Amino acid sequence: MASRTSPDNNSRQARIAEMRRAEQSRDRRNKALAITASVAVVAALVGFGAWVMIDKKEKKDAAAAAAKAPVNGEQTWDAKTLGRNHVETPVKYPMNPPVGGDHNPRWMNCNGDVYKNAIPEVNAVHSLEHGAVWVTYSEKAAKGDVDTLAGKVAKTPYTLMSPDKEQAGAIMLSAWGKQLTVDKADDPRVAQFFTKYVQGPQTPEPGAACTNGLAEK
Repeated sequence: MASRTSPDNNSRQARIAEMRRAEQSRDRRNKALAITASVAVVAALVGFGAWVMIDKKEKKDAAAAAAKAPVNGEQTWDAKTLGRNHVETPVKYPMNPPVGGDHNPRWMNCNGDVYKNAIPEVNAVHSLEHGAVWVTYSEKAAKGDVDTLAGKVAKTPYTLMSPDKEQAGAIMLSAWGKQLTVDKADDPRVAQFFTKYVQGPQTPEPGAACTNGLAEK
């Protein structure tokens, strides 16, 4: 005798089949969402990595361009006319602050050194020979600008800073054979001068020491 399936049993099997189909549909949907999310994350990471690389390249290119571009308003002296002899006697320089010439055998420490008092020119010129940028300021400079520059110098190797009451400008930046006068610390040419001349191509002795020299007493 053939078995007979009750309506209740058929209904239960239909519900089970429907639940299985719904579960399978959810699984497929969840997998699709997971794949989509993974693709989005990977794409975002790739995009971020590409952006970082592009940003680094743009900054590098900008720094290279700044290093090559002339600094507007800077004065230049022919390096061939600037003496480089080591002397123990005083030297009379044709410009103030000096940007080169004969100098003392001992350099001023220029590893981000900020001097509160005027320093000997003959020692500072030796620092310029080593590729340092020397920041000087007169009484015309605002205290806020002096503080800003002091902070910049303090974190920049191959720089030094000191007051100079005799100089003509409020703020003056000197490198070997190069000099720039500005009124404010936020003048964009200050950063350009640092970028171009801290251990720049004008340096007679690149890589020479900026420590173990003369320090402020």
